Amino acid sequence: MNHRADEYVRGDVHTNTVEGFYSIFKRGMRGVYQHCGKKHLHRYTAEFDFRYSNRQARGADDALRADLALTGIVGKRLTYETARVQ
Repeated sequence: MNHRADEYVRGDVHTNTVEGFYSIFKRGMRGVYQHCGKKHLHRYTAEFDFRYSNRQARGADDALRADLALTGIVGKRLTYETARVQ
């Protein structure tokens, strides 16, 4: 892409997808979370990836998103820290 030459699309290649994803991520970080440290950035991006991949424009509704989220937690520990042996 060469935006200076007014080129925004080349065949199937464009920046709309990443720009759309980033706008949702940016609004969420400013409006909901407000701060994100490097240590947990991958967790925030994974959440927004899930939201973007399962948005209404792709046919997902609240019930489907809830089912998918609950399916994704099966067999996983839900604690933040690993238990310490004393």
